[in-house]
Amino acid sequence: MQQCEKLRKILLAIDGRGYKAYKEIEGSYQFDSFDLFIDHVQGDPFAAPSRLRVRVDQKTAQIPTWAFRSPYREMACCDFLTRAFAKAIRRFTEGKRGSGKSGLFAVDTPGQQVLKRTSCLINEDFVEVRFVCGLPAAGRRVLGREALEMFFDELPRIVEGALFYKNIDEENLRRHVEVVEDHFFIKEKLKEQKLVSFIADGSILPRESGASQRPMKKSEAVAFNSPPSLRIKLTLPNKGEITGMGIPEGVTLITGGGYHGKTTLLEAIEMGIYPHIPGDGREYVATVEDAVKIRAEDGRSVKGVDISLFINNLPGKKDTKFFSTDDASGSTSQASNIQEALEMEAKLLLIDEDTSATNFMIRDARMQKLIAKDKEPITPFIDHVRGFFEELGVSTILVIGGSGDYLDVADKVIMMDEYIPKDVTGLAKEVAKEITTQRHKEAKAKPYIPPSRVPDPRSINPHVGKKVKVKAGSLKSIIFGSEAINLYALSSLVDESQTRMIAEMWHYAYRKGYIDGKRSIKEIVEQIFSDVENKGLDIISPHRYGHPGDYALPRKQEVAFAINRLRGLKVVDTN
Repeated sequence: MQQCEKLRKILLAIDGRGYKAYKEIEGSYQFDSFDLFIDHVQGDPFAAPSRLRVRVDQKTAQIPTWAFRSPYREMACCDFLTRAFAKAIRRFTEGKRGSGKSGLFAVDTPGQQVLKRTSCLINEDFVEVRFVCGLPAAGRRVLGREALEMFFDELPRIVEGALFYKNIDEENLRRHVEVVEDHFFIKEKLKEQKLVSFIADGSILPRESGASQRPMKKSEAVAFNSPPSLRIKLTLPNKGEITGMGIPEGVTLITGGGYHGKTTLLEAIEMGIYPHIPGDGREYVATVEDAVKIRAEDGRSVKGVDISLFINNLPGKKDTKFFSTDDASGSTSQASNIQEALEMEAKLLLIDEDTSATNFMIRDARMQKLIAKDKEPITPFIDHVRGFFEELGVSTILVIGGSGDYLDVADKVIMMDEYIPKDVTGLAKEVAKEITTQRHKEAKAKPYIPPSRVPDPRSINPHVGKKVKVKAGSLKSIIFGSEAINLYALSSLVDESQTRMIAEMWHYAYRKGYIDGKRSIKEIVEQIFSDVENKGLDIISPHRYGHPGDYALPRKQEVAFAINRLRGLKVVDTN
């Protein structure tokens, strides 16, 4: 490792030269209180920024071991330090200097959720933060003196402000790691008490807008208050005793009038798969890890999915045990989404009637009378929802405001009344007895877990010609080879860094030869996650552009669901 004065000399020497001269600064440098690693230098001021790391010895940083003594605390501590680094960048830097992204420091800043990330590493020896930098230029000429100011004035202040324990608010750090630890403790309690979700009393579930995950102001929001019949008490390792609503396994309806908070509650339940930062309002909302939101997805590509449980006897005798289409309807897409979720071992389905295909959800008595079953290919979800739980142990939470037929199949009915939940299960059962639907159940087959499909390795190719083209186009899109994969329906994706890692996970599987025509999608995904667990998140990166500091760990389900939406995907027919 070179002394930092070497970096100073290089920057002065290349001042005013062509931008590619910046390549000379790649390497590692020792500063007074940290080590700087310049892993990759951009070739142009308008290109993706340069990738750097800073590493601080724990003798200097002195982050206490209580902050990272367990995997959950380590994840939370790294999240906290990443946020602190981003805050210090805003505090200590002047911003843009010159062309393109010149003069900018940036780190992969988290949102409201706490995710396992590659932006920060911590152990008993050191703390490391990975970030990017736009090396300053005038046109395409090196601004060496401005770069000197960035590295020798701004960066030391960023590092000292964010990564030195003496400058960190201990109370905020402690609360951050304890909130995350408590979240995972609640998840363990869900399993023990046969619950699928818990929403703490006092939680603020509404968001400030439809485009934001930040909480609504407490002065404007109605705090959550559990109905007494569903209220449970938990004693958390850090927070201590809390109460809240426990949603049991089985079939639960969330009903009520329009704009009374039904969808808000369902969205909070869905986001309960992740821990949240203190102050989010959903810190003590937790949901089983393998919950999946299901919706209709008109126009999506479906390849080789067994949807015969729901859809059969199509005109033209189209095979629905190995169903493929490039333009799925609302009902066929929703059926496919459920079967793909079961394929990935989902144990909780979350469904909102507003984003569902009506003919997939229900066929009432009058339509049964008008259209004979042998003329209707769809067996509606209402006729399988109980079997999913009784035969497969798969629970369902549904937002229902327009179909009272679902009262017949529900274990619990929660009515939202001006954002306050009420347990109306007893009343719902009385209504169901008093006003019978007179519809008859149409399902003949019992639900089953469909076999995981085997992808044709020739159909998953990250290359365009000889070049690899793999990246996140946005939070809800992936560029993979010559295709763009649309992920708009994957509402559990909350961070573009997750999307980025999903893309690279499939590239990794391609490089490792896991897509071999023998392994199923489920087996490929499980192999990827096994490698990550054993070797760390960095194993996924091809290191084409330096350190992998901008990944966040997705769930197995979203990794599988992404490749399911690759339009060029082909699946081996094993029937």
